[in-house]
Amino acid sequence: MKASQFFVSTLKEAPADAEVVSHQLMMRAGMIKRLSAGIYSYMPMGLRVIRKVEAIIREEMNRAGAVELLMPIVQPAELWQESGRWQAYGPELMRVKDRHERDYVIQPTSEEVITDIARQELRSYRQLPRNFYHIQTKFRDERRPRFGIMRGREFTMKDAYSFDRDKAAALRSYETMYQVYCRIFDRFGLQYRAVAADSGAIGGDASHEFQVIADTGEDAIVYSPSGTYAANIELAEALPLIAHRAPPSAALAKTPTPGKATCADVAELLGVPLQQTVKSLVLATDQKSEAGDIVGTTVWLLLVRGDHSLNEVKAGKLPGLKHGYRFATTAEIEQHFGCKPGYLGPIGTLRPVQVVADRTVAAMHDFICGANDEGFHYTGVNWGRDLPEPDLVADIRNAVAGDSSPDGQGVLAIQRGIEVGHVFYLGTKYSRSMNASYLDEAGKPQLMEMGCYGIGVTRILGAAIEQGHDERGIVWPDAIAPFRVVICPIGWERNDAVREAAMRLHDELEALGVDAMLDDRGERPGAMFADWELIGVPHRVVFSERGLKEGQVEIQGRRDSAASKAALPEALGVLRQRLRV
Repeated sequence: MKASQFFVSTLKEAPADAEVVSHQLMMRAGMIKRLSAGIYSYMPMGLRVIRKVEAIIREEMNRAGAVELLMPIVQPAELWQESGRWQAYGPELMRVKDRHERDYVIQPTSEEVITDIARQELRSYRQLPRNFYHIQTKFRDERRPRFGIMRGREFTMKDAYSFDRDKAAALRSYETMYQVYCRIFDRFGLQYRAVAADSGAIGGDASHEFQVIADTGEDAIVYSPSGTYAANIELAEALPLIAHRAPPSAALAKTPTPGKATCADVAELLGVPLQQTVKSLVLATDQKSEAGDIVGTTVWLLLVRGDHSLNEVKAGKLPGLKHGYRFATTAEIEQHFGCKPGYLGPIGTLRPVQVVADRTVAAMHDFICGANDEGFHYTGVNWGRDLPEPDLVADIRNAVAGDSSPDGQGVLAIQRGIEVGHVFYLGTKYSRSMNASYLDEAGKPQLMEMGCYGIGVTRILGAAIEQGHDERGIVWPDAIAPFRVVICPIGWERNDAVREAAMRLHDELEALGVDAMLDDRGERPGAMFADWELIGVPHRVVFSERGLKEGQVEIQGRRDSAASKAALPEALGVLRQRLRV
């Protein structure tokens, strides 16, 4: 490919609204153009990367026996109403009407449509297992689109769906897809971790996220450096930090703490470790009538150690809270505790509350908590002596670095990651609600067991850039770079020898199937080099009049600190070795 025949459009400065590195560099490198909030046009340079990502995905999915199809972007509301997600999905689901006032959605995912296909086409156990996938545009109406394509509204995703006879077979399909994803991300050339995760709005049981490691990642990944344990912070188990509760050694005392509403302030005032304090968080659940009216409310007091934070996903899985909760209002807090937030605790509530203690809190003694009286905290608090044992003891906190690893292998560490893939075992969540069944060997109908598997195709671009960049621009892995080699002739328009040597190498590389770009724009060397460093092409070859007189060319990898010289006849061989072709 010659640059004059392609479209190279770079910027010296990123637009003011580009917040993160990937957004800034994709705009500057001419890979995307903003059309509207969270909606982008993919320019030729960016589209080449997308197509390479898609090609790797297709090769590995096809190799695993998955079959590609293509489902529509616009889907009838009836299917979403049948599955129960028409209302449950929330405002991110884009709902539209056609000219006949019929309801449709702009798909964020395709569980309903694929289940509808399966219940019509897969009628016998002989047709199972089956795995369908497609690569298609998705739309999620994000409240606050930001970070360019990292959290856009329109994006491209590969989603796949497996159908099996029973749970054991479905888990085998799940494991197959897990391994396929590992091969895909290995081929991308990205540093990643596969971590146990919460299933979220998709639903289901087993779940793993594929996280590209990046300091700017939104997700916290908890892992054991010396073991195999890895999980998203939402799911990571936080073991109790105290093995056995010690007996009381201090008397209960109501201690003045004027103006000290946080655990950190109380600990500083009293001269005690923050780990001796207990934090109170108040939730509420509403009981509703069949008509949807609120007929009752239960207030919950969740207790975590002062230096820990509540894990809301874990809390949402507790008995009594798993069908939905909210944070209690100020009025509800005052009704139950007689005090405003900042001085709340489990002793002497005005009305009954459900007390849930984190496993570490349940093992504490002589701890400090709010006294339900503004300006006061209790010190020397002990379970059993000063207050009843908690109604429920559970893991409700976020794991922190240094905690013991749940697999027994050392301690936990935390790093940041960007979620780019997710695999779920769904079970019968959709097949049951949509009656997707097959006939077994005895001719009896059985519900199909399902799994679903997604990769954010366009999000891979942003994640790869967040992981691979420097002060000059993008640093792509070879496998997904828009071009693997750029040939930069200095004096293209005025030196026949330079032009002929550059064209010869370009043609030789293309004959080998290598994506090579020949920059024939006649740009000055500094501007030409800056463009391709910004775009992030992994390998650069420079032809110059002086170099040819010496019988040499310069070859430099995007990550190399300096260029190396190669004899002109050996240049192709050196490149082949670097490119492994």
